[in-house]
Amino acid sequence: MTDAIVIIGGGHAAAQLCAGLAEAGQGARTHLVCEENWLPYHRPPLSKAFLKGEESEPQAHRAPAWYAEAGIQLHLGDAAVSIDRTARTVGLRSGAVLPWGRLVIATGTRARALPALATPLENMAVLRAVHEALQLRTRLAAAQRVVVLGGGFIGLEVAATARALGKDVTLLEAGPRLMGRAVSPELSAHVLAAHRAAGIDVRLDTQASSFEIVDGRVVSVDVGGEPLPVDLLLVAVGATPETALAEAAGLECADGVVVDEFMQTSDPAVLAVGDCTRFHERRAASALRLESVQNANDQARTAVATLLGAPRSHDALAWFWSDQGGLRLQMAGLVPASTTTGLITVRRPGPNANAFSLLHYVEGQLVCVESVNAPVDHMMSRKLLEAGRSPAPEVATDPAVPLKNHLAG
Repeated sequence: MTDAIVIIGGGHAAAQLCAGLAEAGQGARTHLVCEENWLPYHRPPLSKAFLKGEESEPQAHRAPAWYAEAGIQLHLGDAAVSIDRTARTVGLRSGAVLPWGRLVIATGTRARALPALATPLENMAVLRAVHEALQLRTRLAAAQRVVVLGGGFIGLEVAATARALGKDVTLLEAGPRLMGRAVSPELSAHVLAAHRAAGIDVRLDTQASSFEIVDGRVVSVDVGGEPLPVDLLLVAVGATPETALAEAAGLECADGVVVDEFMQTSDPAVLAVGDCTRFHERRAASALRLESVQNANDQARTAVATLLGAPRSHDALAWFWSDQGGLRLQMAGLVPASTTTGLITVRRPGPNANAFSLLHYVEGQLVCVESVNAPVDHMMSRKLLEAGRSPAPEVATDPAVPLKNHLAG
């Protein structure tokens, strides 16, 4: 029986798995199977610096020489197409078959499609991977009127980038506020005001009712009877976990591959990590799926411990960020629902007028901090939450007292 570890995926989780296994001297056991032709790369810049043309290629996590030195065998541009749990093999698109002793699924997500736009169009784009970013960059350069469908992180980041490039940008969000599933109403309101002040036409509670398509291009979007002219249409209406391989292999899935506290799936020989997983976070009321770089990295570290035979329960604080023009948003902890009993939200001023933090307490316990252009407060907030410290709201909001002072004692 082989002791090979096969990793399916090429995102942040896969990169961290490779790093952890190599550090433990297990690189020679490791195979990385990636559908893309690129080595694992940093994805956040795709909607910002890369889209502006400031970077000609994506930033690789590690150089090819590092993988060779670690002994990790790369299978780039050769997607996994099947998993046989009985034979313990993975079939690749090329026809190759890889035997495994342990398997890790790190397949991430794909952009959610709209049924009305199921056919690829010349001036329509989505953004999850580098080939989509390259396509979007080319189309953005040739466009003036940009319409973005979706007011989540990706939609807002691309909208801000397009506006910085001098484009006319209209963003349509079907919900009552921006980033409705990820941030608090207070932060949503601030972000909305900032984007509108930058010249982006943000419309809430608004959906495209139809699309006029001529010769393979979207020429206008119908919004409440008003035809909105389009040079470039970005569809950013969320993501769907890539679970097809896991489902076909008979693994338990429920809007993500279901994993336990050790990142093991319903088959203990198979692990899953990153955006494609549904897991229990002890600070959350129910199982959830998190799409963030840090969650991918943290889950990968937990998986490495499991693979090395020293399993430890996953218990990492959720934190994430988003750069949107002049806004640096950093969130630590999971924002509670606005209807949560005993919820109190207070504002801590930052170092300047454009910086602040929102501290959320539930029944007197600090559970989440959202920071805007306040990186030091964000770092200290993470430490407070990890330590379980809850300075009184009236004390924590005093800008004259650094948050780090509340860690003592």
